[in-house]
Amino acid sequence: MQRDYYEVLGVSRTVSETELKSAFRKLAMEHHPDRNGGCEEAAGRFKELNEAYSILSDAQKRAAYDRFGHAGVNGAGGGGGAGFTDVHDIFNEVFGQAFGDMFGGGGRGGRPSGPARGQDLRYDLEITLEQAYASAEVEIAVPAAMTCETCDGTGAKPGTQPTTCNSCGGAGRVRASQGFFSIERTCPRCGGAGQLVLDPCKDCRGAGQVRHERTLSVRIPSGVDDGARIRLAGEGDAGARNGPRGDLYIFLSVRPHELFERDGLDLLCGVPVPMCTAALGGEIDAPCLLGGENCDGNSRIKIKVPEGAQTGRTVRLKGRGMPSLRSRERGDLVVELFVETPTGLTPRQKELMRELAGLCGESQHPQSAGFFDKARRFWDGITGGEVRA
Repeated sequence: MQRDYYEVLGVSRTVSETELKSAFRKLAMEHHPDRNGGCEEAAGRFKELNEAYSILSDAQKRAAYDRFGHAGVNGAGGGGGAGFTDVHDIFNEVFGQAFGDMFGGGGRGGRPSGPARGQDLRYDLEITLEQAYASAEVEIAVPAAMTCETCDGTGAKPGTQPTTCNSCGGAGRVRASQGFFSIERTCPRCGGAGQLVLDPCKDCRGAGQVRHERTLSVRIPSGVDDGARIRLAGEGDAGARNGPRGDLYIFLSVRPHELFERDGLDLLCGVPVPMCTAALGGEIDAPCLLGGENCDGNSRIKIKVPEGAQTGRTVRLKGRGMPSLRSRERGDLVVELFVETPTGLTPRQKELMRELAGLCGESQHPQSAGFFDKARRFWDGITGGEVRA
């Protein structure tokens, strides 16, 4: 009966990719046949480790195994299922990163590196809140490695061809025995290509690639926020030896807005309200982002100010905030009111204000009345008696 793959590697079912590789590395080093004098038991254990790792290190196979057990990956293990030719290949894949690709398989001939996938690229793009709200098409200029058109990526002068490296015989790797291990490393002469360019292309100087700036059009989806990432497959660096291109990852940041502050899907905005409008109630214009219902077609929306509104009062407009990136949900527009005291009054206006002040009592200023009641109790507590003005 086959053992549970997680049990074989001594890890939990929630193990991360890094922890999984670390566990395999430790056990594979311990049970590798070359370190155990060809012991059959060690060889069997190493093969079991290889099979477990080949399944759990592959995201799709791991998901199938977690759901259906061994039946879900029947025939996918044993070293070949994850794209490895034998147990030494998977050993090389794991230990190569830790020891500079020095460990090799025993007894199997090397193979040239062949085409290599190009590097992924990162591009940082700052967008406006309006672009994040309504979506936008943005053009960016990205410097990237491109396959040299003059030599078609060979690196050799047109009319010539690269020659086979005589150090590795075209394998791209050289091998030597050292202690318990058969050590395999990248050929120092050809750099793993298995070929040498004796007459290099004048445009790429033998590299097979040139770096150019490309203009790309990027669609900004509606509702994105700071830190969002857009992946453009195949828009990264060209691969070596005509290998596939890498990907381009665009990291978005939203520029601070002069009117709005974003809180999740909600938009917050402070709006001044004339003192008379705050006292009597009425309507004022508030800013909104384009496309909002009840906007005037440009960037304003009418909101109702309740009678007697005080500074700090908020008015929430449902569905007037940011759209959600992954659903049809929309946030709210939250308008905070700031009552504005008039300045530069004429003598007549001042006279009217004094008349109004004389007519208003505590019932018209409930916050002031409540505040001074608390203040009197505070002062009485300090002086031990009544405080007189």
